[in-house]
Amino acid sequence: MPTPFHLAYHVTDLDVARAFYGDTLGCKEGRSTDTWVDFDFFGHQISLHLGQPFQTSNTGKVGDHMVPMPHLGLVLDYEDWRKLADRLGAAETPWVLPPSVRFEGEPGEQWTMFFRDPSGNPIEIKGFRDVDGVFASS
Repeated sequence: MPTPFHLAYHVTDLDVARAFYGDTLGCKEGRSTDTWVDFDFFGHQISLHLGQPFQTSNTGKVGDHMVPMPHLGLVLDYEDWRKLADRLGAAETPWVLPPSVRFEGEPGEQWTMFFRDPSGNPIEIKGFRDVDGVFASS
């Protein structure tokens, strides 16, 4: 894996965030204080701080759908993506865009799903059978 990224953003309730990121998404909790908590977000570090989440608007066109921008994203191999989609479905997570395939049979074929964390932060998770296809253009 390339060097992990670090991203810090606001959530409105750390206990609710812990339940979602830890229990629902399956991320391991790291360091914390009374105003922030770190998570291992599939090999990357996210820091959730108490505060007002960033504003978003549905201006990103994904196929025929408009999705929230900006948003946090992640790429997984297809099997891990499928397991996460099933876990989110079992937790009755509301979908912005339910699990679906894009560019089927084309370079960059991918599965995607969009949802929001309990503070409203939008997240997209992509799944690839061939992770080398992430940057495919033809």
